[in-house]
Amino acid sequence: MAVSIRHVFEQGPVLRALSGVAVAALRKPQARAAGAVPAPGPWIEARIPPRSPELLRDYLRHVGDDPAWYRGVVPPHLFPQWAFPLSACAMTGLPYPLAKALNAGCSMQVNAPLPAGEPLEVRARLESIDDDGQRALITTRVITGTRSAPEALVSELRAFVPLKRAQSDSKKAKSTVPLDARELAFLRVNADAGLDFAKLTGDFNPIHWVPAYARAAGFRGCILHGFSTFARAVAALDRAVFAGDPTRLSTIDARFTRPVPLPAKVGVYLQNDRLWVADAPGAAPYLEASVMLRGV
Repeated sequence: MAVSIRHVFEQGPVLRALSGVAVAALRKPQARAAGAVPAPGPWIEARIPPRSPELLRDYLRHVGDDPAWYRGVVPPHLFPQWAFPLSACAMTGLPYPLAKALNAGCSMQVNAPLPAGEPLEVRARLESIDDDGQRALITTRVITGTRSAPEALVSELRAFVPLKRAQSDSKKAKSTVPLDARELAFLRVNADAGLDFAKLTGDFNPIHWVPAYARAAGFRGCILHGFSTFARAVAALDRAVFAGDPTRLSTIDARFTRPVPLPAKVGVYLQNDRLWVADAPGAAPYLEASVMLRGV
């Protein structure tokens, strides 16, 4: 079922952040200077209105989770919806072509349930920059809480910015999903998933929902948001491992290794504390993550 367009009206901060990146891309690029940007940077703080119950319900259903498991709390894997704007602000002024940035991965540490119906107290900062001349890996740190649950969620977002054309290394070992990994879920993701996720989170990057734009960017067609892949993987854990008790998740650290083309049929696989999203065991993953459970 398609996601209602009314959710777009809750996405103002994210849309403004995306437009800011686009405007910055039109300006003359700044010369890069090694060590010129201090990191960690200063904290940027914001107070965000509560997410609407309708948005939370439709988001959870969209990524395959059950709203009944999140009664009275905000699903932590929705964090990019409010973290992305502050993360973009934290990267403002960096001497890199941020319009070319790719989502390299993210992590979240769940310290306590995030109460629904309360304003979110959010702060973000530039955490680190790893620049080897070929690419820059930019990490921002975002702490989310409410008055009754400060620092409930600590997350990081990682952006990969290509600086020079990388030389291919055919001898480099390719990561694959172990053949004996346990399948947690088989996901059928429709062609409109990019647009629906954009309505729910505000990330309207056209590579996710405009086929012609995605092809012009070098893809065969539209690709799924990395954060959507991430959320669907957590939803599979909620259903198959946590038995409907999402509070068992303590930490998850994910790397996006390649984009998921839309439409897609993919599996979510688990072995010990390692999680993958891929076409099948033995295949190269789209996402790989480490998972830590509470009390384990």
